[in-house]
Amino acid sequence: MASTTHPHAFHFTRAVDSYWEASADPLDLATPPLTGDARCEVAIIGAGFTGLSAAIELAESGVDVRVLEAGHVGWGASGRNGGFACIGSHKLSYGRMIETYGLEATRQYYANMRQSVELVRENLTRFGIDAWAAGDGEVTLAHLPGRVEELRAEQAYLAKTFGDETEFLTKAELVARGLDGPGFHAGLKGDVGFGIHPLNYARGLARAAAKAGARIHGRSRLIRWEETPEGHHLHTAEGRLTAKQVIVATNGYTPEDVSPRHAGRLMPTLSSILVTRPLTEEERREQGWTSPLMAYDSRKLLHYFRLLPNGRFLFGGRGGTDASNAGEAAYRVVMTRRFNELFPAWAKVEVTHYWRGFVCLAYDLVPFVGALDEKKTVWTAIAYHGNGVAMGSWSGRAVARLLLTKTARDELSPVLTRRLSRFPLPAFRPLYLKGAYVWYGWQDGR
Repeated sequence: MASTTHPHAFHFTRAVDSYWEASADPLDLATPPLTGDARCEVAIIGAGFTGLSAAIELAESGVDVRVLEAGHVGWGASGRNGGFACIGSHKLSYGRMIETYGLEATRQYYANMRQSVELVRENLTRFGIDAWAAGDGEVTLAHLPGRVEELRAEQAYLAKTFGDETEFLTKAELVARGLDGPGFHAGLKGDVGFGIHPLNYARGLARAAAKAGARIHGRSRLIRWEETPEGHHLHTAEGRLTAKQVIVATNGYTPEDVSPRHAGRLMPTLSSILVTRPLTEEERREQGWTSPLMAYDSRKLLHYFRLLPNGRFLFGGRGGTDASNAGEAAYRVVMTRRFNELFPAWAKVEVTHYWRGFVCLAYDLVPFVGALDEKKTVWTAIAYHGNGVAMGSWSGRAVARLLLTKTARDELSPVLTRRLSRFPLPAFRPLYLKGAYVWYGWQDGR
């Protein structure tokens, strides 16, 4: 596995103890492990949003495709994220993005992100997936009084640069909209995005992929990868799959020991989530939070949260560098304290579920979609920077289209296709992350 993570994080034989696992609809689809020798045209590693979207696109185009998944469908980030289908799959500022890639490329990237949200909505309708879709847009909340003017500036910038109209909300308007809390001083609301049940969505994509002809193999962890003149040999504990082309769709769970083309290029980072018991209407009103809008604060180490359709409250946050079981228990204390500080009226409300998982950062701080070898037999779509529900779905389809036809490249912004750079001295990535968290923590308190 990636050298930056702890082996406790890769519990492929059991599901994470998440609210999504506890409440998801049954998969009702056989995904037997790979056994013996098998062949296909395209092998996909990873049965999450990216891999399953690629599988649908390829199978519907008549390609013989198989998916290898180390755990079960949606075991990784696709089944344990916050369910935010929205834009924002990068950590590079738009200003730096324009400097690096150009204005038109940045505008096309912004358009690609908007398209990704619509694709999720289309998938829910097209495949009949009940993913608890709720809310209409998202809101950024100023966590300090000094960030209020920054939101006003951002509103003007988005309108001028991308033609994206947002709504500025004063503190009084936050209260009136049911978006209140003692640490929120203003908000900026956009109309793009909605919340979903991510594991229901992943399982729905799996059923659609299988219906189109893709074969999905669960409990089929890749343990060795050989490249020969006849193709790629992907070895699992019980079988070997030979394919002409391979798509790696494992994001923050990418195994660098068997996928050397990704080695040193990715930074898995932890994100944690807790979910409460259902809140009564009176409890919601007491706190002042009654809106189904997706929300996150203006911190670098942001918190993200939303009221679920059944009245439970989901609260997540970035941070923590210890992926061991002991580290998980310790960070739960941190997350609970932060939740109580932001939503003090719910300090005694029972938290029924707590879990963690990896998001994936790239050195360039933007996603990547494209080939990793000159022969164009190894492809990837990866690095959504903690926001992969929509972009993972869109990028999986996009990488499949790149594999199928050269003209598909015109659909992608150069921001997505330019490169997947290595981190300098990649062995020191854990230290980079610790240093970044110290810096971000200082900035968040200013």
